[in-house]
Formats: sequence, structure tokens, C-alpha cells
Amino acid sequence: MLDLLKDFGPTLAGLLALLWAGRRVSTSAVWKEEAAAWEHRANRLIIELEDVKRELVKMEGYSQALVRLLTSIDPEKLEELRNRGL
Repeated sequence: MLDLLKDFGPTLAGLLALLWAGRRVSTSAVWKEEAAAWEHRANRLIIELEDVKRELVKMEGYSQALVRLLTSIDPEKLEELRNRGL
């Protein structure tokens, strides 16, 4: 039960706030505000995803540098890694 509240608590709270606001303000205004909030959240998630993609590119670069370093130290070790699928 607590897991459900943890997972869906913010959504439930938002829904209750939406219902309460709907009683005080016209429904269309509430839904416009809700749509704007979702748009803001989507834009924030897009920015976070772009950050993750940049970090992934950096990590791939580091990985390639490590492979080059490993190759210069022990070429047989690199072949062993390739055979293991790494």
C-alpha cells in the first residue's frame, strides 16, 4: 500500500488539486494550466535527455581512449576482450 502511495502519491495529489481547482475556476482554464505544466515538464525532460546523450558521447570517447591505451600496452588483452564481446 505504501509503495502505491509512493509511486502514485504525486499523481493523486495533482489530480485532487486539479479537481479542487476545477470547482473554483472554469474547467477550460484549469486544463490549459495543466497542459502548460505538462509542456514545461516535457521541455525539462528533453533538456535532461540531451544532457544524458552528451554524457554518453563523452563516455564513448573515454572508452575508445582506454581501448587505445590497452592496445598499446597489451594487444593480446584487447583481442581477449573482443572475443568476450566487450
